[in-house]
Amino acid sequence: RWYRLAAEQGFAQAQYNLGVMYVKGQGVPKDYKEAERWYRLAAEQGYIQAQYLLGMLYETGDEGIPQDDLEAVKWYQSAAEQDHPQAQYNLGLMYKKGQGVTQDYQKALKWFRLSAEQAYPPAQVMLGTAYILGEGVKVDPVIAYMWFNIASKYGYEIAIKTIDEFQEYLTIIQLRNAQTMTKICMRNNFKDCDQSIKPEFSIA
Repeated sequence: RWYRLAAEQGFAQAQYNLGVMYVKGQGVPKDYKEAERWYRLAAEQGYIQAQYLLGMLYETGDEGIPQDDLEAVKWYQSAAEQDHPQAQYNLGLMYKKGQGVTQDYQKALKWFRLSAEQAYPPAQVMLGTAYILGEGVKVDPVIAYMWFNIASKYGYEIAIKTIDEFQEYLTIIQLRNAQTMTKICMRNNFKDCDQSIKPEFSIA
């Protein structure tokens, strides 16, 4: 009741909270259309989490919400530009897949990096994957291992499994260099990590 009163008076956080309640069916019947309405009102006031969740609603098209990649990109972009790590990651995926936008690996990397710099493991894994596949960058197994290794430090299961398999394909020197890069990258708060391995750091 109080959330609704505050939401109807234009308070963005109350609008967002009411949207969450409609998604979860907490105190109100589960209703994604109502959730969309309240999320949008909060999102239009710049409420970042509402922008992100509105983007997710449009990307997935769940529970009667029309799937709309253009709207998803619009709201992910709004949240991503305000440093929301999950929105940055999701926007990167949209560019990687060409979903709602023209496929662009460089733009995908840009958003993955920004998200990875906020210690978001899925984005770190996507950077590692880009260096394995050569998507927007030159193939580099050492840098790829570094990013997977960083993500594994946060207990991200996909990264842990990948580095266990990955080790077999690296030489001892490559592996040591990747481990050195991991330490430097984390010490530098994930900034400029792709350039961390310089001659003065190379064990080779």
